[in-house]
Amino acid sequence: MIEALILGFVQGLTEFLPISSSAHLRILGEFLPGAQDPGAAFTAITQLGTETAVVVFFWRDIVRIVSHWFGSFTGRVPRNDPDARMGWLIIIGSIPIVVFGILFQDAIESTLRSLWITATMLVVFGIILGLADWAGAKRRRLDQLTYPHGVLYGFAQSLSLIPGVSRSGGTITMGLLLGYERAAAARYAFLLAIPAVFGSGFFQLVKSLDEPSVYGPVETAAATLVAFVVGILVIAFFMSWISKHSFLPFVIYRIVLGGLIFVLLGTGTIQA
Repeated sequence: MIEALILGFVQGLTEFLPISSSAHLRILGEFLPGAQDPGAAFTAITQLGTETAVVVFFWRDIVRIVSHWFGSFTGRVPRNDPDARMGWLIIIGSIPIVVFGILFQDAIESTLRSLWITATMLVVFGIILGLADWAGAKRRRLDQLTYPHGVLYGFAQSLSLIPGVSRSGGTITMGLLLGYERAAAARYAFLLAIPAVFGSGFFQLVKSLDEPSVYGPVETAAATLVAFVVGILVIAFFMSWISKHSFLPFVIYRIVLGGLIFVLLGTGTIQA
């Protein structure tokens, strides 16, 4: 139970920062008494907690988007209404991760969880995030988001299926490369994650009923609750932070963490 609570805390702490929560759970598992990977299922289920935090934090936005999207079918809301468009953008942007998640499910749950890959992704995508933050125009607002850009966001989000990339980091990086403001890039990244995370989480939840897992249902539920509470606080902090600061601290952290994992793997302290 203590291990699960620790993992839930780390999940909530890292899910919304561009440093990859799945990488942290994968790495942390090596240092807990059992010294084992918590598993893709545990990670996906605990993400239900952090994604519920997104729903709570952006509740008014979500209700408005959903109501305007449905209203656009009846003519009550114009088809070009920004919130109705956002509904379509979230749907379109969610398609890539669904397709890749189904096609590469076995690799996602096994091969891609190698710590060599995790460390590499932390460093490589940390550098890309830094370059995007430095070079991006940061002029476009969220209401200027186009459908092609929504698809590109979706492909960036699908890379988060690899531990170390980061769901928020990958999508925010794409937003910055496309010229969007930091806050706009992060806001769409969080909204875009809702269908994918809930879909993956509930799929793994049902699947876990018939398969053995590292942590039982009570421990997993407790970890998910902790992730929800911590996630709410982190979203509030992060949205405030990026309106005034760059992503440089997160870039440095990713590179240092990735380098440390390389050293630990190379010396045999931990196993890939």
